[in-house]
Amino acid sequence: MLRLAFVFPGQGAQYVGMGRDLAENFKEAREVFEQADDVLGYSLSRVCFEGPVEELDRTEVTQPAILATSIAAFEVLKSRGILPCVAAGLSLGEYSALVAAGALDLESALKLVAKRGRIMQEAVAEGRGMMAAVVGMDSGVVVEACQASSSYGVVSVANYNCPGQIVISGERIAVEKAMERLRQAGGKVVPLAVSVPSHCLLMKDAAALLLQELSLVDWKEPSFPVISNVTAREIRWEEIRESLTQQLFHPVLWEQSVAYMSGRVDYFVEVGPGKVLSALIRKQAKKQMLGNVEDASSLSRLLAKWEEVDHGQRK
Repeated sequence: MLRLAFVFPGQGAQYVGMGRDLAENFKEAREVFEQADDVLGYSLSRVCFEGPVEELDRTEVTQPAILATSIAAFEVLKSRGILPCVAAGLSLGEYSALVAAGALDLESALKLVAKRGRIMQEAVAEGRGMMAAVVGMDSGVVVEACQASSSYGVVSVANYNCPGQIVISGERIAVEKAMERLRQAGGKVVPLAVSVPSHCLLMKDAAALLLQELSLVDWKEPSFPVISNVTAREIRWEEIRESLTQQLFHPVLWEQSVAYMSGRVDYFVEVGPGKVLSALIRKQAKKQMLGNVEDASSLSRLLAKWEEVDHGQRK
């Protein structure tokens, strides 16, 4: 039997129209969006399917929108008997992974990530924070640049995305100083169009508020392992709340998580909007990236590949 890792995208993967094709073609997906509309008290499905983009890009809407689209895709795969032996998600995507594993129900997750979005948005005054992607630099050089710029304010590594791609986050002036140093050292540095400087110490107060919300949720033992962004190892059931709290202000160890899973699975499948994670995984485990599922055509391609590799394994 093929061993699969399902990976779920985080904030930034959203686009107007996401999930629409799934909902039109698959009852399981349609039911997820119907439940999301009921739970949230507004038509999340309309925002996902039709926009406008300004509404979809509001953090408190973006987070439940990506979660709903990801779980819609997951339910379609599940209905076809395709399930993972392990899962992970990038930042927000970790909540999708936990829902897929049955650690919390969809209703609780939708409410929780909407609140998470509000908490994150209100944590830092607009314009104070900033994030930037650093390409082609050794992680040690990036860490040194952040440390050397920290006299100007908070700045640190936010994401280890894949070999040669790191994201930094913090207070705008400190991030800009770190960007200058990294450009001088020969790195390519690109500011990110985000309103919230995630995964840095500016989120510490927000994390305390999030912990209060996490404590109200009825958590269950996951039916398959979910890999933590904070440790790049399986989250133990009793540590879920603490792990998700720390995730807000700790760096996301995505590269390390992929390395850990790649030794334990045959293939990765990206479940949810976009192909951001597929691109990252191909940089370190190219032959193990089976495909993604975000609409009917990508599902068809994935099922064809699945049959091909499954048949090959049984020969």
